[in-house]
Amino acid sequence: MTDQEQAAVLTLALMAASADGSQSAEEKSQLQALAALGAPVDLAALNQQLAHLTLAQVAQQLPDETTRHRAYEVALLVCNADGPANPPEDAFLAELRGALGLTPSALLPLEANTRTLAVAAAAPPAPASSPAQPSSDSALDDVILQQAMLTGALEVLPDSLASLAILPLQLRLVYQVGQHYGQELDADQVKDLAGTLGIGAAAQMVEGVVRKVLGGLASGLLGGFLGGATGLAAGATVSFAATYALGHVAKRYYAQGRRLSADDLRALFVRFQGEAQGMLPRVQNQIQGLAGRLNVQDIIQELRPR
Repeated sequence: MTDQEQAAVLTLALMAASADGSQSAEEKSQLQALAALGAPVDLAALNQQLAHLTLAQVAQQLPDETTRHRAYEVALLVCNADGPANPPEDAFLAELRGALGLTPSALLPLEANTRTLAVAAAAPPAPASSPAQPSSDSALDDVILQQAMLTGALEVLPDSLASLAILPLQLRLVYQVGQHYGQELDADQVKDLAGTLGIGAAAQMVEGVVRKVLGGLASGLLGGFLGGATGLAAGATVSFAATYALGHVAKRYYAQGRRLSADDLRALFVRFQGEAQGMLPRVQNQIQGLAGRLNVQDIIQELRPR
């Protein structure tokens, strides 16, 4: 993408974040992270100019259909990052489709899959759709490692929806760990634990989806590689370490009857992230191999509410 095209895409991301008349904490976090990526525009200044811009004006800066489709994809993901798009956001997306000259029927699979993942991230899975419970604590460790490798592998894939599948998988892991220790969790409890550790839709969208969609704009995120020696892209290493740490923090937390403080939880999270990073050289080939076998549609179907 040219600088002009990147600027237009980011403008549409800002407009999408304000489509319902306000910006949620999740959306503000997205925009701050976008600015940190070295966007080719002053996002703070642009945010003040949105009232004077029309979708048609911005769409004129996107000359080809591929770029327009990517721009719509970014806007769609922003609208669904803090839960399924609400009616004002749906109206904005409909107007944007018209301004970009996109055929609604061609976008139906993308929109349906995005909504499925947004719904899956809003609530833990029903027991019937949860994986079988591990038989022991050591078996639970294996489950945590396998899920960490799965989320890392998803970040290797070029499909932006692969990144959106990571948060639902992480929340499902927390739910499964809680069940292992006899804890019956609701959606808010699962999301609260992840949120305490800084895991949420906004950050993962920026580190995954936006990096994939905008390519070079986000290539500097985390220096391109974490530690420089793992051979995995930054998104894969971050997702692997975050999922591994989340699973083990949840294990400690629920095994001890939820008696750990927020500070204790965050300290454990940092510790387990370090453990995961030390493990990466031993598992990176497995992660890359898993990425070669993954089908994003299978993951979406697995996460679809029953």
